[in-house]
Amino acid sequence: MQVLTLFATGLGAGFAAGGASCAAVQGGLLVGAVRPCGPASAAGPTDRADTAEAADCAGSPVRRPLPRALAAFLGAKLVAHAVLGALLGLVGGALQPAPSTRAVLMLLAAALMVLFGLAMLGVPGVGRLLPRGSVRGAGRGPLLLGAATVFVPCGVTLGAELVAVTSRNALGGAAVLTGFVLGTIPLFTVLGLLVGASGRVLRGRLTAALGVLVLAVAVWTVGSGLRLAGWWTPTARGAVDHAAASTGPDGVQRVTVRVADKGYHPARALARAGVPTVLVLRTDHTTGCTRGFVLPARDRQQVLPVSGETTIDLGVPRPGTVDWTCAMGMYGGRIEFRADP
Repeated sequence: MQVLTLFATGLGAGFAAGGASCAAVQGGLLVGAVRPCGPASAAGPTDRADTAEAADCAGSPVRRPLPRALAAFLGAKLVAHAVLGALLGLVGGALQPAPSTRAVLMLLAAALMVLFGLAMLGVPGVGRLLPRGSVRGAGRGPLLLGAATVFVPCGVTLGAELVAVTSRNALGGAAVLTGFVLGTIPLFTVLGLLVGASGRVLRGRLTAALGVLVLAVAVWTVGSGLRLAGWWTPTARGAVDHAAASTGPDGVQRVTVRVADKGYHPARALARAGVPTVLVLRTDHTTGCTRGFVLPARDRQQVLPVSGETTIDLGVPRPGTVDWTCAMGMYGGRIEFRADP
């Protein structure tokens, strides 16, 4: 019964919010998997779409059937997440990669998206760098891309992974993420069919537009990965909150931050340097990627409860800043420590 409940939990989350959230992050991989593949015409490519298809499919003897490619992508995605769920349930949070490791994986995924985007724009020679199947049928390309989605989790996926960790058993963990991916399949199927059909019918401007979209997502992924690892910190915006920090009778300074689905409040807090400090994170029915809290400078991450209060010891900070970000590098904030705030 517990396994069925966990499966239903994952299925509901995937169907309600996971499809749209994950499609935005993993769309580049989906596009690469379902791009129509076939030999160029004898006369050579006649427009941008033909050039893109020729580049993408160089060396491939047959057209890759769309249903097979889409099924391979979704099947590999399902299996990869089921295995991850089982491992998370078996050994818990100890298996989760460090923020810097996940950032590297995000950058690799972004590089793959760039290749697909350039191929769709008709850049010569790019297609040879892309994964292709060596046999008839769906080939290995869609399988590899489907499995790669496990390294590019969307915000809702992080919540499902947390449930898998807390299940404390392999079957329960696998049930959660299996249900989650099944919940996202309807939207991914529709998008995959639309993208695959457009490559054969509309071509031209639509193919170019899709290529630009993939490149835009790649740029966003690069920024998120760099921020997640602490290799790039965007310029802080908004007013500095002077009231977020308070010192109690015990002499410990507490900086309180409210964690919402789409950000942290305040995103900029002012505190005194040179005194013992703790960061207090408060959640209230929070389900976004902000629950995955990361301190890049310390390569530390922590999954916050849906509702509750989490305290993180910051030691005795020196003058400077302590930055944080969500587990996807989308939202962040900082504490500015000054000797005399």
